[in-house]
Amino acid sequence: MESIKCEAFLIAAETGSLTAAGEYLGYTQPGITRMIRSLEEEMGFPLFVRTKKGVTPTENGKAMISVFREIVRAHKNAAELGSEIRGMLSGVLTIGSYYSVSAMWMPEILKRYQQQFPAIRIRLREGNNREMAEWLTERSVDCCFAARPAPGTVCDWIPIREDELLAWLPAGHPMAQRKAFPLTELAKEPFIAIMPDRDTDLDRLLQEENITPDRRFSTADAYTAFRMVEAGLGISFNNRLISSHWSGGVVTIPFDPPRCITLGLAVPVLAEASPAARAFIRCVQEVMRQDQAQQMLP
Repeated sequence: MESIKCEAFLIAAETGSLTAAGEYLGYTQPGITRMIRSLEEEMGFPLFVRTKKGVTPTENGKAMISVFREIVRAHKNAAELGSEIRGMLSGVLTIGSYYSVSAMWMPEILKRYQQQFPAIRIRLREGNNREMAEWLTERSVDCCFAARPAPGTVCDWIPIREDELLAWLPAGHPMAQRKAFPLTELAKEPFIAIMPDRDTDLDRLLQEENITPDRRFSTADAYTAFRMVEAGLGISFNNRLISSHWSGGVVTIPFDPPRCITLGLAVPVLAEASPAARAFIRCVQEVMRQDQAQQMLP
């Protein structure tokens, strides 16, 4: 039994007019008439009483209304789900991300995502806050996984997790055994800058605290900075996530007072996000919940 025939019957029953049903569905009145006759042949009994004023359902026709509604509803649900699935099964999802997030969290997130949607191709664009703000504005990414965008960035923001900022000190540094590193000390030590002047979390903290460090070195790579600290060339800092799996002669300690960043997902317009992007957001939230739950275990 075709859904379109059932829908034609329902509209004609509601309006009392085959012509109105045709106009609604984009068919001529003769076309709707043929549909109803075909449906009546399938059922084996008349569905309408036809008069000069229009049509009214027969008693048997009235009995079939709830069944026809379920058929139409099921067809529409199937069509909508099929449309979403077709969108999910092909195409490209472009994700902006911190280098640290790409290295530490993204592999597990993408593994989980690809298990569910294996035909989606992922394009990962790694950059800093300023670059990702540009990508969001120009809508060249579906979403960005990073710190909260700067004020004025046009996007929707979904906070995911807090991450603490830590000072990086050489193992032999006089303050390496302290429980916390005073923020003001950043201005008194040789400093190794990571991607300076690009609206990074490091830039933001220094600006907020009005600290001008003694910048001796700069690099675009956090791991290079980590190794430079290890070599005793200076100090630096970054979020806990980025160095949590690195080993070496670097001591990481919290700041005094403590400082954190909020990691999350920025989407150009959440209401217009593609099915693939919405599924990615759900995947990120699921992985982050599980990661936090594991960290709470003894």
